[in-house]
Amino acid sequence: MLLQRAAASSSGAPVVSSANSMTDEFPDHTDYLARILNARVYELAIETPLQPAPCMSKTIHNNVLFKREDLQPVFSFKLRGAYNKIVSTPAADLERGVVACSAGNHAQGVALSASRKNIKAVIVMPLATPQIKVNAVKRFGGPTVVVKLHGKNYDEASEEAQRLSREEGLTMIHPFDDPDVIAGQGTIGMEILKATNGQPLDAIFVCVGGGGLLSGVAAYVKAVRPSVKVIGVEAEDAAGMTTSLQAGHVVALDRVGLFADGAAVRVVGRETFRVCSHLVDEMVTVTTDEICAAIKAGFQDTRSVMEPAGALAIAGAQKYCAAQQWRDKTVVAIASGANMDFDRLRFVSERSDSTETLLSVRINERPGSFRQLYSGIFPRNVTEFSYRFNSPDTADVIISFQCMAGASREEDKQQVLENIRNLDFEVVDLSGNEMAKAHARYLAGGRAPHVKHEQLYRFEFPERPGALHAFLTDLNKGWNVSLFHYRNQGGDIGRVLVGLQVPPEEVGQFHDWLTTLPQLGYVWYAETKNPVYFQFLY
Repeated sequence: MLLQRAAASSSGAPVVSSANSMTDEFPDHTDYLARILNARVYELAIETPLQPAPCMSKTIHNNVLFKREDLQPVFSFKLRGAYNKIVSTPAADLERGVVACSAGNHAQGVALSASRKNIKAVIVMPLATPQIKVNAVKRFGGPTVVVKLHGKNYDEASEEAQRLSREEGLTMIHPFDDPDVIAGQGTIGMEILKATNGQPLDAIFVCVGGGGLLSGVAAYVKAVRPSVKVIGVEAEDAAGMTTSLQAGHVVALDRVGLFADGAAVRVVGRETFRVCSHLVDEMVTVTTDEICAAIKAGFQDTRSVMEPAGALAIAGAQKYCAAQQWRDKTVVAIASGANMDFDRLRFVSERSDSTETLLSVRINERPGSFRQLYSGIFPRNVTEFSYRFNSPDTADVIISFQCMAGASREEDKQQVLENIRNLDFEVVDLSGNEMAKAHARYLAGGRAPHVKHEQLYRFEFPERPGALHAFLTDLNKGWNVSLFHYRNQGGDIGRVLVGLQVPPEEVGQFHDWLTTLPQLGYVWYAETKNPVYFQFLY
């Protein structure tokens, strides 16, 4: 999705206007420029390189540069804002100490900054925070930094940090909604313009969580070189800034996706929204698969593995340039962080191949049918094949393949679909079906013809030791479990597909139970009407 400031794109396609026109006066323009020019980030952070990305440049037919914030001492841009806020705080306040709430990069930035200034810092992290991130904060922080695990989610941890600030007089180091933090992040925009001085530059793509980085970059770039587009990029399932700009005011999302956890913010900052609503040109939202493809693209040019939030800008640049049919432009994507959990790579590698298409096909159950099906795909590389007997007359297949080298994925996919239909086989494109990609393709079971009154639901919850046991306990409400599929993909999210036998007279009670699950940290999706369920499991 693209959020633009104009009423329509050059192609005539409808777009959504943002909250304010770029002609509106922004009263604190010079204030932020002065703050950024005087930000004291270089006492701890480094000036990162602006690195050419030849592989991605060739792929999307534009000159792409990566701003390598993953090379900071804490492997993320967050160090800039955290340190600038701390050194801008009065000495009397620093004597009492500081407090921050974060499950990742901001925590590491505050920890290292506090350690270097030899001040007390309390870092509040949710109980579900992976141990690798807790250990990183402790390693960067040293003896002056205390890590406190509290709450089932970020909101509860944030409440505890605010309590400590009120009751113990600790200075809050907010991850994004603070002018000093925004100014610290804005030094990235200053470095980009410095490195491209005298050279063409058409757009800068910036990842967005709470909006601190986007606000800072926009504040500097629009003051110094306003012709350069500043484009924010959000995960499709955590698009707080996009939603707020569309509405014209800050909107609290009901929930956010957890994959790009470094940018999974329910409520963007009021100050960051104010700045972005005046200065940001456009917003782009990207899917999980597009983020995974961007991680792969980043690796091909840098040999560094970006975290999902760290690759958002790369994903946005790929999507925007394709959507706008840009050619021979110069764009910068801020590679904002590389604190990747190693075990998550399994999931990323499965989703990162943008050339792969997943299909379900119903073939005739007779000798030679699979060879016929394969003939409709050959000479493309088949990457997965799953078969399930359906009846004496038909069989169901899940199959994936990679498009021909150098071909357009969409055009190549349509050619294969036409080939298969010409064989009189039923075929469905599953490339956008989350249940099929996360669960159905891996299930070794199949239909259970004697199961009655089955309700099928997909659940997601923060992954941590004991999380599955807790889920099973919460699930034990008396309904028979007729299907259960759990796949630990090595990330921060547990994914479960569950079939429950719910008699008609208990459907109301069942729906009441579902409404309680968000309070326990579970996100659920009804899948009973998913066509994949009817084809492979019903």
